[in-house]
Amino acid sequence: MADRPSSYSHFRLNFEQQQKRAKDLLRAARAGEPAARSRFKSVPRLAEAQYLIAKELRFANWTALKRHILAMTLEREAMEVQPRRSKGDSSPPDLDAGQRTLHIRCGSDIKRSLRVAGFGGEFYEHSYPYLAGPVKDGGPGCLEERARFLVGGYGKDLNLDYDSVIEGLRRDEQRLLDSSDFERVVIWSEPDCHDQLVLVRVLGHYAMHRRPTLIELINVGEFPGAERFIGLGQLPPEALRILWRTRQAIGERELDLGLQSWRTLASSDPRALAAIMRGGTPALRLLRPALHRHLRELPSSVNGLSLTEEMALTLLASEPLTLNELFTRLNYAVDPLPGQGDLQVRDRLLSMETARELVFTRSPHRDRYGRENAPWTDRLAITDLGRAVLRGEVDFRSLEPEPRWVGGVEIAAGQPDWRWNERIRDAERR
Repeated sequence: MADRPSSYSHFRLNFEQQQKRAKDLLRAARAGEPAARSRFKSVPRLAEAQYLIAKELRFANWTALKRHILAMTLEREAMEVQPRRSKGDSSPPDLDAGQRTLHIRCGSDIKRSLRVAGFGGEFYEHSYPYLAGPVKDGGPGCLEERARFLVGGYGKDLNLDYDSVIEGLRRDEQRLLDSSDFERVVIWSEPDCHDQLVLVRVLGHYAMHRRPTLIELINVGEFPGAERFIGLGQLPPEALRILWRTRQAIGERELDLGLQSWRTLASSDPRALAAIMRGGTPALRLLRPALHRHLRELPSSVNGLSLTEEMALTLLASEPLTLNELFTRLNYAVDPLPGQGDLQVRDRLLSMETARELVFTRSPHRDRYGRENAPWTDRLAITDLGRAVLRGEVDFRSLEPEPRWVGGVEIAAGQPDWRWNERIRDAERR
């Protein structure tokens, strides 16, 4: 069975390999190697070595690791023997057979994997970046404003023109309305802001419009493996078969919270959204941390930086980095809840150059292969002013960078000066 070009090896664990890793760890500890020995509480034993390996891979214990690997293996074997179905044959039905099903996702990352895994339902991608662009709760000009944002931000990179973008947005809205004709809608979501904000947009829609007979949610906060879990697109098709069994029905509590969150996300006053975040969002367990991460893109009450801007300057304070290196470190190591795409990170960081004075410099640079690919291989180095901003001695907003959006809040001169106070986890107006 052909997989994607990218490797799934970090989430396709081999039991024999993990057994060997546990024995190697035990052997190293017994030989007195400091790094290995420090991981054991007392006399090194195989059971504890197995436990340590299991925890490293984000399992509760060694038994859970074995159970998970067996389940993944069985699902992969089931996929490999499943015949390709043709119209009218008597092959085993699709996993989502029995009800006319629509799978909704905030991107196309799992579209092919769903087919490979054995799902036959239709697929709908609703991928407007509510975490970066202006958010309005409908009304005249709403789609036009979104189209202008998409073309202005990504037009050159993705070869977008206004007419095709606005047509696509209108088609997406109609597709969402038409989704009520399905017997079942399944929303696939993960913990980052992009996913969770799309989730509340979709749930808010169903709270106000005709809805399918059944709405189900697969809301994935973690998946064990040898790499940090960031999103569903990392996972092999057999993992999607396992997650299918975790889906839960959406009821009035979830719809009400989705609608309330959507409306406050679109508000020009962020305090109501902060109040929802502090309330814990029990009906949608992954929403609270996503709202918190989203609100931290407001200018900080300490230095005027968004969290993305502050994390980037903090990394640059240690050493100069290329834009690509910054994106990689933010996404895979530093960001408490990564979810921004490379173009979004690029735009958020390089827009800082529009300030009256530079907080970092940028110069052409070649990668280790001698290639130059601006702006990704450009090297960024923090300035003395950037360090002063990090220390809170200069407010970044006083340097007048270009306007940007945080949900329905426009961060711009002449607009209310909303700040995020992380100490009290609330927005303040100066």
